[in-house]
Amino acid sequence: MNYLLYNLKMHKKKAKLKFKHNSFDILEEGDHVLCAISGKQIYLKDLNYWNVELQEAYFSPVEVKERLKSLTKK
Repeated sequence: MNYLLYNLKMHKKKAKLKFKHNSFDILEEGDHVLCAISGKQIYLKDLNYWNVELQEAYFSPVEVKERLKSLTKK
């Protein structure tokens, strides 16, 4: 029962994360983060792409490529 209540409470809540090289720490509980490029919602269970230095999450390799392009233009 507690598990169910916890899941309902975290549903549709944005998490705050600290990105590390092979993992991330959850600073504020939630079920998703937003892609830094597209603004798409990424469920934590599906989060695979992020940048440790920029502390940004990305929806897919497409957004990663777009971010890298924008950084090399500067």
